[in-house]
Amino acid sequence: MEDKFMKIALKEAKKAYEKLEVPVGVIIVKDGQIIAKAHNLKETKYDTTKHAEILAIQKASKKLKSWRLLDCEMYVTLEPCSMCSGAIINSRIKKVYIGALDEKTGAVGSVLNLLEDYKFNHKVEVEKGIMKEECEQILKDFFKMLRKTKK
Repeated sequence: MEDKFMKIALKEAKKAYEKLEVPVGVIIVKDGQIIAKAHNLKETKYDTTKHAEILAIQKASKKLKSWRLLDCEMYVTLEPCSMCSGAIINSRIKKVYIGALDEKTGAVGSVLNLLEDYKFNHKVEVEKGIMKEECEQILKDFFKMLRKTKK
């Protein structure tokens, strides 16, 4: 089941790639149904807060008419940063499935671990390494392509 949903998150990441955005994709699932999809739009919208996770949380909240995303699960192709991890905690997402790790800005274990190491009012379950190779490859391909175009 995790692979099925991560494949859809990867389709979102591909949309970001095509827009020359860092290819990160997210879906949010409730009761086995996708309620939100998003990809990075930071470059397109000139807004540092337009991370895929934030956009997906906003869409899911609008759909459920609640900021509390209780019993929702997030599938994200790249480990969330500290801003997105904070939003995940505050929105009460139940579980996050992560594809690739982010050694530079990851806040779910790589640089720090906001979701597991601190005593916040909400505890988020975490599962890492879902379709890890595919999630890493799209990022590698993207940055390789960017380096070629900048020469």
